[in-house]
Amino acid sequence: MQFNVFKNTVLLFVLAMISCANASKKEVLIEKKSVATNTQQTTAASIVVGANQTERYLPILKGKRVGIVGNQTSVIFKSDESYTHLVDSLLALKVNITKVYAPEHGFRGTADAGEHIKDGIDVKTGVPIISLYGNNKKPKPEQLKDIDLIIFDIQDVGARFYTYISTLHYVMEACAEANIPVLILDRPNPNGHYIDGPILEPQYKSFVGMHPIPVVHGMTIGEYAKMINGEHWLNKGMQCKLDIIPVKNYNHNTPYSLPIKPSPNLPNDKAINLYPSLCFFESTNVNAGRGTETQFQVFGSPFLNKNIYKFSYTPKPNEGAKHPKHEGKLCYGKDLTQTENLNGLNLQWLIEAYNNTADKKTFFTSFFIKLAGTKTLLEQIESGTSQENIKKSWAPGLNAFKEIRSKYLIYN
Repeated sequence: MQFNVFKNTVLLFVLAMISCANASKKEVLIEKKSVATNTQQTTAASIVVGANQTERYLPILKGKRVGIVGNQTSVIFKSDESYTHLVDSLLALKVNITKVYAPEHGFRGTADAGEHIKDGIDVKTGVPIISLYGNNKKPKPEQLKDIDLIIFDIQDVGARFYTYISTLHYVMEACAEANIPVLILDRPNPNGHYIDGPILEPQYKSFVGMHPIPVVHGMTIGEYAKMINGEHWLNKGMQCKLDIIPVKNYNHNTPYSLPIKPSPNLPNDKAINLYPSLCFFESTNVNAGRGTETQFQVFGSPFLNKNIYKFSYTPKPNEGAKHPKHEGKLCYGKDLTQTENLNGLNLQWLIEAYNNTADKKTFFTSFFIKLAGTKTLLEQIESGTSQENIKKSWAPGLNAFKEIRSKYLIYN
């Protein structure tokens, strides 16, 4: 009897040790997979953006003169609805912030698309602001003189022509030339769940498309920065000293609702989801909802056939669109606010609008080729090629891009 008790006690002890060992192993695996968890186990509520992980980057900032590339989305969250701006937070933590660098739409994110942004002083903090839009897209050496490290923290939406990733390129290039490290506080990509569109051809490089990537690239800012470095896309093939604070509990299939508008004309999740498809209208005679409260969720033009397009609206000046296209004119088009979320580019709206416009010769502007990154898409639409066949023509380029992209992924 005593022997059996002893044997059972030993057995229980061994089982307990095995259980503890497995638990320890599990904790290690969870830690290693913290930025690549299963979609079913991950929710937007559990996401921790890079900026919130102050314990990881405050030691890096200690004793350094810091510049911040940011805008209204550069925040540290206290809750889903409460947050403080990164600049305010770091100043309160005694970080020496010497300059702020503002991208398109400005530091507080209220300027129109394409509007000239001036240098100035942040009224709240007194920190100097350097505009990185207009004629000064790349920080000049004198604008980096008193900087030991640059933080880049901007919410992106995953489209090639959304200019924050072009600003990222120029910041990395200027910092590589000045031997200044860049710290990226990463954030989720709300359109990170798919990859689609034509690959940009080098001859059509511009600020709305700098590198040979598709319209929707499926990467976060951090991953894209790694690609810029790894593919030697900076001037003379240089590489920038790069450190990234990854998002916790995120992968590319994790739904993420942006708590702050990334720019004035992307007011909600629906607009962000439709933006890669509807942005093509920006280079046509069709209004894409600017001057309404449903920007990038409707489209219309006085030149579309009102017998086919029953929905109508009149663009008026508002935040982010002081003088919208077709201001004060009745536009006929479509209301897309109730459409299902897209998992790929929709060209059908563009093709149908072209086919039903009064004057096809004035439908496209010269800017269309820059947005598309290729002349081929324009030629395909004008020649009547179907959406299905257009997308088939993209397949070789997309497959090659996915191979390259796989080398730089942080979130599997």
